[in-house]
Amino acid sequence: MGLEQQLEIPVLTTSVEKMVQWARRSAIWPVTFGLACCAIEMMAMSCSRYDVARFGAEVFRASPRQADLMIVAGRLSRKMAPVLRRIYDQMPEPKWVISMGACASVGGVFDNYAIVQGVDQVVPVDVFVPGCPPRPESLIYGIVQLQKKINETRI
Repeated sequence: MGLEQQLEIPVLTTSVEKMVQWARRSAIWPVTFGLACCAIEMMAMSCSRYDVARFGAEVFRASPRQADLMIVAGRLSRKMAPVLRRIYDQMPEPKWVISMGACASVGGVFDNYAIVQGVDQVVPVDVFVPGCPPRPESLIYGIVQLQKKINETRI
């Protein structure tokens, strides 16, 4: 006979690990790092039409010390790469990165010396969202995939 049946009041039992996973995936706070046209779609995702608040990711932070998700939206120039790395290093653990769009993921149409051919050369990327630019629904799908990844991580 379990604890739920012994007590007269409703009781929920779980492990500390599952509770931490739930808290981390339910309150993702992204840092604003829009670099190009994909940033418009990232901003549109936070509007009321798409209601990203239902996934716990509506609080965009201007300070990396208050964020745990970096959404890199757009092309990353070689001059901006050290700044991106510095902001990533300032974020507290655990931290995650979403690469949004073809330019951030593989350089897109900008195959030249000035553009980094994939943000994963600078910071570790957890989820790639394809598109040029990807729709807000695609970014929300990427956030859901990140939540699944967070739910599977061991503490």
